[in-house]
Amino acid sequence: MRLADGPRVECEIEIDATPERVWALVSDIGTSVRHSPELHEVEWLEGAEGPAVGAYFVGRNRNAGLGEWQTVSRIVCMDTARTFQWEVVYYEDRHHGVPLATWTYHLEPVGDGTATRLRHGMRLGDAPGPLQRFVAQYPEREEEIIDGRLARLRAGIGTTLAGVKADAEA
Repeated sequence: MRLADGPRVECEIEIDATPERVWALVSDIGTSVRHSPELHEVEWLEGAEGPAVGAYFVGRNRNAGLGEWQTVSRIVCMDTARTFQWEVVYYEDRHHGVPLATWTYHLEPVGDGTATRLRHGMRLGDAPGPLQRFVAQYPEREEEIIDGRLARLRAGIGTTLAGVKADAEA
């Protein structure tokens, strides 16, 4: 895959819990911290105390290949028990900027509504970021770089979904 292809990754899992129960977990930004292999800390910004469209939070991340970094995200969609979505943005340009990435949880009732199909994914945005800069340094390796990052994200998303499932079914 190439940057021009609009790289994205998504995984799904079925959870033996209602969409409302799963929603309570995925709309809590602390849930991902408990389960993600990269995200290790989150904090609300600008006086926000919980999820709401327009609220900002900072995420502190790390992994062996990329080191440590932090991101700022803005919640852009909260359709209760259906969709929770946030954009990673440049904080300095947060009110006008193009997202670096968009992350989404999508919930769907299964059967009689006592189970939930949960999809979680990320789409790389158009804002230039670290991945684009790395590709620019090694253009001949673009597909390898993109595929490697997507594989690492897919594994992390799978781990996060398994953790949400365990929490919801507990």
